[in-house]
Amino acid sequence: MLRMPAVAGSFYPENPNTLKKLIESCFLDDVSVGEIPELKSFKGEDYPINVMVPHAGYQYSGAIAAHSYCKLVQIGFPEVFIIISPNHTGFGSEISVFNEGEWVTPLGSVEVDSEFADEIIACSDIASGDFQAHIHEHSIEVQLPFLQYFSADFKIVPITMGSQTYVTANDIAKAIFEAGDKLNKSYCVIASTDLSHFNNQEKANKVDGFVMEDIEEMNEFKLFEEVVQYNITMCGYGPVMATIILSKMSGKKECDLLAYRTSGDVTGDFTSVVGYASGIFK
Repeated sequence: MLRMPAVAGSFYPENPNTLKKLIESCFLDDVSVGEIPELKSFKGEDYPINVMVPHAGYQYSGAIAAHSYCKLVQIGFPEVFIIISPNHTGFGSEISVFNEGEWVTPLGSVEVDSEFADEIIACSDIASGDFQAHIHEHSIEVQLPFLQYFSADFKIVPITMGSQTYVTANDIAKAIFEAGDKLNKSYCVIASTDLSHFNNQEKANKVDGFVMEDIEEMNEFKLFEEVVQYNITMCGYGPVMATIILSKMSGKKECDLLAYRTSGDVTGDFTSVVGYASGIFK
């Protein structure tokens, strides 16, 4: 299965050179890391961090996303990136794993690690191999050029969650952990999420503060409870819950939030904003 770009030309440029320049500007932005990091060679069996990254158009969230990608580049890339996203389209199953083929972006193609993907499905009680959920989903696609800018030597396992509950988050976390342990491959989980949507700036800062505190505390239960209790329109709380659970399973006990801002901080319109944050689980 060849998965062609769905949002090239809207979320990020179609032209490869323009895309590379925009990625560079995301790293050099005043609210970003201020440098373009150099990819280091990673050696070891257990990849030391997982990350949380936003997935809006690069002009809005790219500078925040660059914080997490800078950490990955500075450590070196593992064999596999497992990218977990929410399902914005409504197509597909509760947990849809894209388990064979390649994903294409203007910077080239990325191979899916079929062995890892199929093992995750085998270890899960819920996940299934499904392509339909991924065809128009933007929240995994937008992560790939950031990785491709630095290297072509990695594979991916794209997973989108149509159901974001504690049960599904725990199931996919357990499946990834068991699959990774069996295959003995180095991997990093990328939780793709934006924070609250379409509040004014004051309310966005308040409710985003709730979920960011829960994430920093590595408390997936409280995160889920507060998303429900306060009706927080965080689109990828399921992937973040799964990443917290998996991180704790694999001995990663801390989360550092690296950066936060809203679309209003970019546009100057604070009446209806979307929140973006980057973080690492280590």
